[in-house]
Amino acid sequence: MSGGPELPPAEVIQADVARAFAEDLGAGDATAGLLPEDARAEATLTCREDAVLAGTAWFDACFHALDPAVGIDWNARDGERVAAGSAICRLRGRARALVSAERSALNFLQLLSGTATVTAAYVAAVAGTGVRLLDTRKTVPGLRLAQKYAVRCGGGHNHRIGLYDAFLVKENHIAAAGGIAPAVAAARRLHPELLLEVEVEDLDELQQALDAGVDRIMLDNFGLPLLREAVARVAGRVPLEVSGNVGLDGIGELARTGVDFISVGALTKHVRAIDLSLRLRLA
Repeated sequence: MSGGPELPPAEVIQADVARAFAEDLGAGDATAGLLPEDARAEATLTCREDAVLAGTAWFDACFHALDPAVGIDWNARDGERVAAGSAICRLRGRARALVSAERSALNFLQLLSGTATVTAAYVAAVAGTGVRLLDTRKTVPGLRLAQKYAVRCGGGHNHRIGLYDAFLVKENHIAAAGGIAPAVAAARRLHPELLLEVEVEDLDELQQALDAGVDRIMLDNFGLPLLREAVARVAGRVPLEVSGNVGLDGIGELARTGVDFISVGALTKHVRAIDLSLRLRLA
């Protein structure tokens, strides 16, 4: 089933599934061998709590890898909210394939739906402010593109994907380079095509970043009064991003200071999996 934000490349999803099967199936599913080889089954997937759906492509890929002819009918698309108790998917195929792929498929779907659901809550908390909610690199190892996709399903936006597609110059980089100005100059020489963001810790560093001509400034752990002062000083000349211990309770106040972006590690780091149930019966 397609729909929602753009998916990662198919080979990324297939590689994610291959790793999941390598650790779960190993040389083969011993228990699935108890089922008749030619047995067919039907299954219903139920969501046990209100959630934003994400990860259907990974779910599908798990079952298709073991039974290319499996039938999967979805009642919801990625990015849509589903109600507790709703049947969101039905499957038909080889019984052994359904039971063997079940755990890996659910692991992907419950994790990514959890990411999308918590992202949607943060997006709702900043609604009407114009702030764009960003994720971070604090992701489950090996599942970064999957979780960043889920963030988009929840209405959020992606920060840099890794260390290769943007500069984020922090305290240690600044110290090693001899200051903000030389760090920015070196970055422009090395990769002038990349977005260049500098993290600052006070108003003096903020001014240095402005003078250096950066593309974006990250305000690290600024209190509300200092944030308001920073917004006033910058006056829209450079986009401002808030970062550092941002929680759901206080994000609305941060957004109303007039900053442009707020990055939240909790979107992908503190995720609670959504409660899903797949019930199977022999056809």
